[in-house]
Amino acid sequence: MWQAIAPVTRTLIIINVVMYGVQQFTGTWTLEYLALWPWDSTATAYSAPFEFWQLVTYGFLHDPNGLTHIFFNMFALFMFGSEIERSMGRSKYLSYYFTCVVGAAVAQMLVMAWLSGPPAPTMGASGAVFGILLAFGVAYPHRRIVLLIPPIPMPAWLFVTLYGLLELMLGVFGTQQGVAHFAHLGGMAAGFILILYWRHAHR
Repeated sequence: MWQAIAPVTRTLIIINVVMYGVQQFTGTWTLEYLALWPWDSTATAYSAPFEFWQLVTYGFLHDPNGLTHIFFNMFALFMFGSEIERSMGRSKYLSYYFTCVVGAAVAQMLVMAWLSGPPAPTMGASGAVFGILLAFGVAYPHRRIVLLIPPIPMPAWLFVTLYGLLELMLGVFGTQQGVAHFAHLGGMAAGFILILYWRHAHR
């Protein structure tokens, strides 16, 4: 089954898992230098300054205090990434993935600047994963997807639409504190814009 995963998707999963292991042994170092911090944050006992590489590196970190965060992200990448990689091709898929990572980061930084709250780090592959979900819904709109909880089958386009609306609602109403809902939406938006660009460019 492991060999059936497309090569770029497999490599991305490996990097995420390896970085999760690195986090267990480096204490706060990875959080301070590789997580995404607001662009106006400074080095204090509770925050670190923003660095440009954080726009990418944050996407390979996950909550080091539990497995739930990385498990669900990697599970979604495992479920949907290979098919999108094969439909796009390796190079295009990799470009798409990192576009979603950066798009999610920019969206999160804009929201953090607008809210003007205390500086807090953002980390996780969720923005890229949501972008891949969006790509799956666009490429295979009528493919049936069965939710885990509750186990309800629905077409991919409806699943992606409802998931996006749920994230918007949770972000607007501040539900599930500590979850970067607008980063998820930013990843979807960046992916959608790139898909539209590719379609226009090939007309």
